[in-house]
Amino acid sequence: MTGLVLMVWLVAAGLLPGGRAMAAQDKAAAQQTVRWAADSSADVPYTFHDPAKPERLTGFEYDLMQEMQRHMGVPFQFVQNDWDGLIPGLQRGLYEMVICGIEMTAEHADSIDFSDPYYVTSERLTVRRKGPQLTTLASLSGHAVGTLKDTQAAQILGRNPNVELRTYEEESDAFMDLVNGRTDAVLLDGPIAKYYGDTNPALHVVGEPIGRVEYGIAFEKGQNEALRGRVNAALAAMRTDGTLHRVLARWDLWTPEMVQLTGDDSVLDIPPTAFYSYVAEIQGKTGWRVKLERYVGFIPQLVRAAWLTLLVSLSAMVLAVALGLVLALVRLYGPAPLAWLAACYVEIVRGTPLLIQVLLIFYGLPQCGVNLTPFVAGVISLGMNYAAYEAENYRAGLQSVAFGQTEAAMALNMTHAQALRYVVVPQAFRLVMPVMTNDFISLLKDSSLVSVITLTELTQTYIRLSSTYFDYFGTGLMVGLAYLLLGLPFVRLAKLAERRLASPHTRRR
Repeated sequence: MTGLVLMVWLVAAGLLPGGRAMAAQDKAAAQQTVRWAADSSADVPYTFHDPAKPERLTGFEYDLMQEMQRHMGVPFQFVQNDWDGLIPGLQRGLYEMVICGIEMTAEHADSIDFSDPYYVTSERLTVRRKGPQLTTLASLSGHAVGTLKDTQAAQILGRNPNVELRTYEEESDAFMDLVNGRTDAVLLDGPIAKYYGDTNPALHVVGEPIGRVEYGIAFEKGQNEALRGRVNAALAAMRTDGTLHRVLARWDLWTPEMVQLTGDDSVLDIPPTAFYSYVAEIQGKTGWRVKLERYVGFIPQLVRAAWLTLLVSLSAMVLAVALGLVLALVRLYGPAPLAWLAACYVEIVRGTPLLIQVLLIFYGLPQCGVNLTPFVAGVISLGMNYAAYEAENYRAGLQSVAFGQTEAAMALNMTHAQALRYVVVPQAFRLVMPVMTNDFISLLKDSSLVSVITLTELTQTYIRLSSTYFDYFGTGLMVGLAYLLLGLPFVRLAKLAERRLASPHTRRR
């Protein structure tokens, strides 16, 4: 009895592993890093890269998360993901929550849980100053109107069959089309209209606010209830102590709807410094010298993105070459069942889009218990896809080698496997070398698809830089040059290899 009492006392005091471990686990759980995700590639004014310092994140939602981190007393970690991958990534467990201007609609609530709303706004119309002044929904009939896909604005416009609806992936693309006269108006959320419309001298926001839009922080359906409760408590505290008001005031985003939501009708003596800084950076710096300095500043980011692109592409090509050769050999020389399976693999992979394969491997396999990192998933998806094409190239190369070569090798007492290894395959490899080079260049460009699984390669970097500065031409030339410089050395190496492999068959002069 005395021993039992002593053990209980020791556990309670934390002197035995049971008590100390439980205390440590509770403390670790309280201090565990909370991962939150957003698409910072073109998401002004939510979470985006500061035009003045592109390596630094900013935005009113970014500032909001910094304040929430302080209120909750736990470290936060930002995770970049493409917009289309935000919710799949949440369901995959890549992060615990998403804050990216996600509208609290019934459709969204069917698949995710929301926090209490942290921002309320409305839809606003933006038009060209020298174009048709379309100030109401009714006036949009017969006109081309742009908006983002899968938004409340798209639903509103879709109710009018006389509106020519244009949907976009990025806000910047919608406003660029409006500036260029491809559309007559853009209907989007108030913050987007303010930062993309009112800051552009060729555009202005018109008409009265339309509808009501609420933003909430997204959580995986039925999961993280404790975290969601802590987030709601932090939001309530930020509304009470004025933190939320101060953040939005700096970005000039405090709205009458926010007054109704929070009950805070005070007027803060806080100038919208964040908004002014953004406008000054976007509008205040012009001229070729400024652009040249900006392009020079892009180089470190492009170098990092180019390295990732090259690493993914080379790794995927190695996998494609090895797997493609195996598939070709099995299809030509393997047992009938394996040859049939190899043929099915080739036809299925070639007959389905690469993007679907990338998403399936990264987001679908975890449901079967297979969790891959973004880099490994990107390499495997690209490698397995191009293996199907390489298999057909090798099959054509193997079949082009005269059967007499195999007979001659076997007449020299080689086995069939040795004949393939030392005679047939090397000759086939020499024949398909030019095609392999072309495939690698194609794979290098197709590596842009890995941006949908959180990898920031060259194309994703181009989207971010061009949308931040509204400079699609100069930035596009730089990224195009980067792809060209990545591919040219391998073209040169392929030519040298071809020349070396062909030397025994070339007449010497």
